[in-house]
Amino acid sequence: MSIGAFSVSLTVKDIHASKAFYEKLGFNVFGGNIDQNWLIMKNEDCIIGLFQGMFEKNILTFNPGWDSNAEEVNPFKDVRVLQEELREKGINFINEANVATEGPGSFMIEDPDGNLILVDQHR
Repeated sequence: MSIGAFSVSLTVKDIHASKAFYEKLGFNVFGGNIDQNWLIMKNEDCIIGLFQGMFEKNILTFNPGWDSNAEEVNPFKDVRVLQEELREKGINFINEANVATEGPGSFMIEDPDGNLILVDQHR
């Protein structure tokens, strides 16, 4: 089962300090808006999101339909199809994609250790 490009969404206290720190580790800004307190940073195939004041804890993020450069991948499995496949495997959901819609959508689950996993489709 492919669930898309992987990144880690980090909750940060000071986005400017975090940006400077990760730049020292070789990450460059790839997307986002620092004035809105969020950035996506990349170092080769490693992607992190920095989010100030948006989440309570860190989140593992997957983006169906994208590769690690945010380029479209075709074909791909729609987030609603992934959601139903996981439901059939006994996964419980924190929130769900609306099955009556098409296009962008997301769902969130939690692993046995309380780590949040967001599957977020942008197209």
